Amino acid sequence: MRFVLFLLITLCFTPLARAGIVDAPAANLEVSLMTYGPGDIYWERFGHDALEIRDTVSGESIAFNWGVFDFDQKGFLLNFARGIMAYRMDAETTQSDVDFYASEGRYVRRQRLALDDAQKQILRRAVLWNIRPENAGYHYDYYVDNCTTRVRDMLDNALGGALSEQWTGTPGGMTYREQTARLMSNQAWLMLGMDLGLGPFADQPMTAWTEAFLPMTLEEQIRHVRIGEGPASRALVIDEATLSPNRLVPPPDTAPDLRWPLLGAGVALAVLLALPVFTRQRVARTVFAVAATAFVVFAGLAGLFMLGLWTLTLHRSAWGNFNLLAYQPLALLLIPGIWRLRRAGRPMGRFTPRIAAISFAAAVIGLLLHLWPEFPQRNMPWLLFAVPCWAALFASFCRRHD
Repeated sequence: MRFVLFLLITLCFTPLARAGIVDAPAANLEVSLMTYGPGDIYWERFGHDALEIRDTVSGESIAFNWGVFDFDQKGFLLNFARGIMAYRMDAETTQSDVDFYASEGRYVRRQRLALDDAQKQILRRAVLWNIRPENAGYHYDYYVDNCTTRVRDMLDNALGGALSEQWTGTPGGMTYREQTARLMSNQAWLMLGMDLGLGPFADQPMTAWTEAFLPMTLEEQIRHVRIGEGPASRALVIDEATLSPNRLVPPPDTAPDLRWPLLGAGVALAVLLALPVFTRQRVARTVFAVAATAFVVFAGLAGLFMLGLWTLTLHRSAWGNFNLLAYQPLALLLIPGIWRLRRAGRPMGRFTPRIAAISFAAAVIGLLLHLWPEFPQRNMPWLLFAVPCWAALFASFCRRHD
């Protein structure tokens, strides 16, 4: 009798237990794009998003996202440095996601999408397959394979390629470099370091499709999408709602122009680097030695870092960086000559002036390359900083006193 009673109870509650997004009729489902605004921490500056599937009958609502990583994962930091970033897909109840991002002061917006039943079925099958443990992991790339491009691609697949068809031929508004500088501008030193380390990949022209690597861009672009043909066409976004307002300082709409600040800093430093040209006073030589050492250490370490990113990692956005013309490991060879000049008051030997000449010439070549209209990298700000400094160093090592 106990077994029969247990069986009856199980059969009675089975339909309730199974009700939800996994097996609800497609007609009962709502699909929405969830967008979470930028946060304060550097890895939150690009924002985040998810796909929400809601069963209107049971009320179950799950947000699927592709942005989960684990700092405690074995070898995480080493793999991150090498460009091997292990991310995975995850799912949370929508309310828990909303509560979390609202607690951080980040906005949360929901855009309900006009998918038909067949498209809902395609999307549901895709996310349920993807969230299986054996399928959930992937190699993350900030620009071409991230939490937003995965959402974009899921929607595009469900819509039969409608997004890629409409966006691939439409020019984007900014480059990867500009978007990165804009979003990281609240942390100036990190923004400058990233800008210095980005190579030509970050300056390629983007389409609306590739620029939808950002949650906020995808959110904006999807507002203007229409699906279907002729009189049956409809707006993809049925409605949208703000579930939590933004309480943080938003990023600027445009990228900061780094040319004049870096040129000003370069000229100011060059004045100190040129002191031996005008005076042999010991105090001036000491100021020169400190400033010159700081500059060549920065140039040399930056060169080693960029060279390492190019040759030892999978960070392809840093490959082939033309900033290596102005910031090379060769600069570190100047340190002994700098301090000999400080002690003796005059250059000694030919090695140091030659290294300075080579470095100055390389920086000038980098500057002249910008005269070529098809030059692939927009690194003028860093050349405007380096060229005055190398010119002053070269002059100091080559000057003659009676």
